[in-house]
Amino acid sequence: MLQLHDNGLTLSLPNADAAYFNYYWLRDNCPSSWDTDTQERSFDILAEADHLKPLEISDDADHLYLTWPSGHQSTYRKDWLSQWHTPNNDNAIGHGDIAIRARRSWYADHYEQIARFSFDDLITRPIKVADWIEALLDEGIALITDMPDSDEGLQQACELIGTVRPSFSGYAFNVRTEVKPVNLAYTARALELHTDLPPEELAPGVQFLHCRANDAKGGQSLFVDATSVANEFREHYPDYFQLLTDTKVPFRYTTDTQDVRARQRIIELDPVNGEVSGISFSQHLSDIFDMPQTFMDEFYPAFRKFGQMLQDPKYLMRFRLNAGECIVFDNHRIAHGRSSFIEGSGARYLRGCYIDRGEMRSTYRALRKEYPTVTDTQEE
Repeated sequence: MLQLHDNGLTLSLPNADAAYFNYYWLRDNCPSSWDTDTQERSFDILAEADHLKPLEISDDADHLYLTWPSGHQSTYRKDWLSQWHTPNNDNAIGHGDIAIRARRSWYADHYEQIARFSFDDLITRPIKVADWIEALLDEGIALITDMPDSDEGLQQACELIGTVRPSFSGYAFNVRTEVKPVNLAYTARALELHTDLPPEELAPGVQFLHCRANDAKGGQSLFVDATSVANEFREHYPDYFQLLTDTKVPFRYTTDTQDVRARQRIIELDPVNGEVSGISFSQHLSDIFDMPQTFMDEFYPAFRKFGQMLQDPKYLMRFRLNAGECIVFDNHRIAHGRSSFIEGSGARYLRGCYIDRGEMRSTYRALRKEYPTVTDTQEE
């Protein structure tokens, strides 16, 4: 079946008896529309005439052939068209995306199972970088061992995945006690579970914390897979869950020279599949909640219940981060904190920075194209 209509055509495809395609979409996506060097679209659909319609149309078992008023001829593979057909308004296959992976939940006993990668392996073996990113996509957390004791080592590890992303703390930040701290992290006090920098319009995606020294008494690292918590929260408290996914709350960070503000949803949903993808949660950076006071009657019970679940020992992973280790985690998925430590009992110094999740997924797609998943029987 091959039929011309006013604005598009209908043809038979392997996955559909009657697949409709718009003429402008077909012309815009002719295989010749992309620059062969840059792979960017070089065709200008805006310059086409109104009421565009092909002059000639034909097909065979594998291809569709169109001739346009300009004389340009386009050839489309039917298997390619099948990827972009949307029968019954379902999602088309499109490009496909190997970086969209199922999230594996974990709980308090996860420390021994954390994916671990040595710094030297990551630097010398790109396939290990792909495995590392895969662990971050699946579990949201991984540990790098044998890190060099240098600022350059941390930057080098970050740049295996993407560009270091600045924040209101600069390109990197140092977590150690200060005489006049501008952040609770720069004290010896406990840090409640939180995600970093929700006052920024777009909070950083992936966080690196490189331990350079840790001889102080106390100061255990605390980590929670917030998606595990949120999924159970969704199951047991569906009304609270809906409220925290719908409501944007204010966050704020202020110093003598900064006043950073943004509104975020406490529970984030993946726009592709509707799964819980993460949270934005920080009591020490929460601004004064400015929703209507009558709304607070519903909001605070939901907010408190979710925060209390984050602290449940069932979910809370505790461990000591040692010198030469770098914990890397999805800042939108993993809530983190620390127990207090005794100031003056020993050196404690962590250096941190961020990259964006979009760059991480991009690097994963590119690396997996060159280095497919390795099995025990395959050569690397």
